[in-house]
Amino acid sequence: MEPVRIAVIGAGYWGPNLIRNLTAFPGTTVPWVCDTSLSTAERAITNTPARATSNIDDVLADPDVHGVAVATPAGTHASIAQAALAAGKHVLVEKPLARTVADGEAMVQMAEDAGLVLMTDHTFCYTGAVQKIAEVISSGDLGDIQYYDSVRINLGLIQSDIDVFWDLAPHDLSILDFILPEGVRPVAVSAHGADPLGVGHPCVGFFSMPLSNGGIAHAHVNWLSPTKVRTTTVGGSKKMLLWDDLRPSQRVSVFDTSVEVIDDEQARRRAFVSYRTGEMVAPVIDDTEALQRVVAEFSAAIRERRVPLTDGRSGLRVLKVLTAIQQSMASDGSLIPLDLEL
Repeated sequence: MEPVRIAVIGAGYWGPNLIRNLTAFPGTTVPWVCDTSLSTAERAITNTPARATSNIDDVLADPDVHGVAVATPAGTHASIAQAALAAGKHVLVEKPLARTVADGEAMVQMAEDAGLVLMTDHTFCYTGAVQKIAEVISSGDLGDIQYYDSVRINLGLIQSDIDVFWDLAPHDLSILDFILPEGVRPVAVSAHGADPLGVGHPCVGFFSMPLSNGGIAHAHVNWLSPTKVRTTTVGGSKKMLLWDDLRPSQRVSVFDTSVEVIDDEQARRRAFVSYRTGEMVAPVIDDTEALQRVVAEFSAAIRERRVPLTDGRSGLRVLKVLTAIQQSMASDGSLIPLDLEL
């Protein structure tokens, strides 16, 4: 089978990971690596047959290039992706999809009008842990989703172009978009952030989102923690789930635990709730590298001319929530309504 030829644009932090996985995957090859710094692009193609360039036109003018993977700063995603779509190339974009909802909507419309694949690299959605969580929720094993609570903190790189929400929150927002049952969506968001370092944007933040089924989603994102923590709890009416991404021997644990309101009137006089605790099960998690799955999905979507798992519209939904988070912080944490029906 002829390989899908994917050029990589941006050879900085994330680009080399894409190049490595695209080169290793049997269904894809990398014909070009483009970066504004030619020397950076040249270093990235070591031990690969790819050509290096600092001119994106070299990539877009090549008729043998089927698609591009964009791993550049967030503010450049829209212009690069739109140029690639206009040139007839399929596009994989690193998160976030764009910096504005208007740009995201334009990208989605261009791709759909041209019949091209636009995929958002929501990498966490391709981890074995998140795919197992989605499977457990879809099976109904947890029952009705009551809450999602995440802590995503570390002593991180203080970035100049984006705040902690734009850096870390897309992970939880994309995971929520991926795992929530059909018909359950965030309906509003409230956010609070702090800039104790005086860098010009929040380094610590919290956001909460009421869900359409009466549940709630909450996340803590932080660049100023002395320790790295990556834990998520999903509470259901039947069972509860804990995901600890820094515990490779037992990333996902499903607890046969629930809390139920007692409906019987006589029993209600004795206690309002009933607590049930049972066994804990740690399902087997596939540890295939998530980015390998991203590459496989992008390649398959191009070959099969289908919508990828994390398409442009999923990226647009995340982008809408990020924008609403900014609006909420600007209005002292007010609850901002969300319209995520696309």
